[in-house]
Amino acid sequence: MFVFPKNYDVIVVGAGHAGVEAALAAARMGCQTLLLTTNADTVGQMSCNPAIGGLAKGHLAREVDALGGEMGKATDMTGLQFRMLNTKKGPAVWAPRAQCDKKAYQFRLKWVCEREPNLDLRQEQCARLLFKDGEAYGVETTLEVQYLGKSVVVTTGTFLKGLMHIGLNTQSGGRAGEAAAMGLSGSLMEAGLQLGRLKTGTPPRLLRRSIDFSKMEIQPGDEPVPYFSFWKDDLFHVEQSDSGKSGPGDRGMFHVEHSPYPPGSILALNRGQLPCYITFTTEATASVIRANLDKSTLYSGITQGVGPRYCPSIEDKIVKFPEKETQQIFLAPEGIATDEIYVNGFSTSLPFEVQVQMVRTILGCENAEILRPAYAVEYDFAFPTQLYPSLETKVCRNLFLAGQINGTSGYEEAAAQGLMAGINAARRIQGKDSLVLNRNQAYIGVLIDDLVTKGTVEPYRMFTSRAEYRLLLRQDNADLRLSRIGHEVGLLPYRNFRKFEQKEEAITAELDRLHRTRDGTETLAQILKRPENSYRDLPNRNESLAEEIVQQVEIGLKYAGYITRQEDEVSKFKSLESKQIPPHFDYSAVPSLRMEARQKFAEIRPATLGQASRISGVSPADISILTVWLKRGAAEATEVDTTR
Repeated sequence: MFVFPKNYDVIVVGAGHAGVEAALAAARMGCQTLLLTTNADTVGQMSCNPAIGGLAKGHLAREVDALGGEMGKATDMTGLQFRMLNTKKGPAVWAPRAQCDKKAYQFRLKWVCEREPNLDLRQEQCARLLFKDGEAYGVETTLEVQYLGKSVVVTTGTFLKGLMHIGLNTQSGGRAGEAAAMGLSGSLMEAGLQLGRLKTGTPPRLLRRSIDFSKMEIQPGDEPVPYFSFWKDDLFHVEQSDSGKSGPGDRGMFHVEHSPYPPGSILALNRGQLPCYITFTTEATASVIRANLDKSTLYSGITQGVGPRYCPSIEDKIVKFPEKETQQIFLAPEGIATDEIYVNGFSTSLPFEVQVQMVRTILGCENAEILRPAYAVEYDFAFPTQLYPSLETKVCRNLFLAGQINGTSGYEEAAAQGLMAGINAARRIQGKDSLVLNRNQAYIGVLIDDLVTKGTVEPYRMFTSRAEYRLLLRQDNADLRLSRIGHEVGLLPYRNFRKFEQKEEAITAELDRLHRTRDGTETLAQILKRPENSYRDLPNRNESLAEEIVQQVEIGLKYAGYITRQEDEVSKFKSLESKQIPPHFDYSAVPSLRMEARQKFAEIRPATLGQASRISGVSPADISILTVWLKRGAAEATEVDTTR
């Protein structure tokens, strides 16, 4: 056994979207960090849809960026089409979405990780955790190398005992072409974690030249481009980047002069955005699927894992919605240097020969050729109620879990968890309290609170409807909510924080000016509040204001009443959240609690009354009883103190 001679502060297992954000966060906060991956060429790989954002997911991506994460910048530099969704509705549900160049995205993230000063990237597979007396202290790889560290973050995605299914054909693997991690599950269970089984799937990829796009509806990108990152100076002026060096996605090999797009970006290289296409299945599609359901892993009983409710396979759609004659399909390019086309909405695990028949029933795909077949993958996950809100496990100190291992689906959910796990692993090393975002602060807070409080038995997906305060948690104000926190924890660089401060100052100054300046009997603020008016309609408007400032001013005034109402609700919410529950509180000593509530409290160990109130199966009466007993305990403690 070889013990690697360098000791690390943070060891991250897995280099997907969660692992990359965790490793970069820890390294940028000053920790010596190790990032282990089975394949160094698939760092940040988009295993399924090469897209970032969408409803609620776009909010998560912008929050990661506001805190100082990497996902937003990587998307802006490698996106090939950008759109802002839901703009006909209120700003609470506007959501950015980008179709990315799959290979450019993963190689940019690899490049970023390789050049991060405190980060070591290693191509090795983790075989087991090293822990003693309930505390993690490193990992051992399949090469029989031990890496020692003060904390470990596990972000294994779909690789824990991964099984891939195409019809009745089953192969071991975490995704097509890559081996599964077969030994790590046993090590996690040995540490005290309970594991379950989940399933997800991916659609076939088609060859562009075999598709008739004339039968489809073209969908162009938005101009001007709705970028993800708040830090556009970093994109357009790369000499300010942390590394100070050029490379893929920067001013180096892909630089195009006189482009309106970021230097070195895929948009600059391509001189514009690529279109996507909308098409539909037909009655023939449903007929082929119904005739072959016995060959589906989903309906034949082969898979044990629970699949995603909100991203079902095409056979699941046909069975559960038989009244719907057609299903919408979205065709998207996978990159500017490939003719591979992603078939969004057509995930399946049916046999390859059936997939060929199915694909050719889609409008415009009558002669389509499958480049890669669709498949389903099932894998182990850890029930997330075994985690503290910091994402540290309750059974093993200094062991953090992030991403799909916690039962989530999607790159954005993974990145958000990875960022928080990396921050908290670093703060543990620094002797600081964990950073926990509340539900009123961020979608990240909603995501993690849902996981650790309610748990999940199916792949969890973020939706705007999961957030009680979504008018406050808009994608456009993620920096106003979180950038100060990102800078305080040592993740967001000062140059970005100063940019944020200038934006905040400009918004405040303009709102003050609009409230003071009159046009006749009304202030400009009163005029702008009218639904039919925009900022550009105002007399005496400030023509020099940036669009992002104008947007914040408009939203702040037009939705002032609704925002105030939600802020009042947050104040009530904080009263419960501020009431801490001692970590080792004895719930068995509370005589009036129902058995279900007592069991749930003892299992989840809520940190506050607010978290306790959100546990599934807990009633308002249970919370009232618990409140009384907590007050009684505090009163008794005070009596003891005064008698000393």
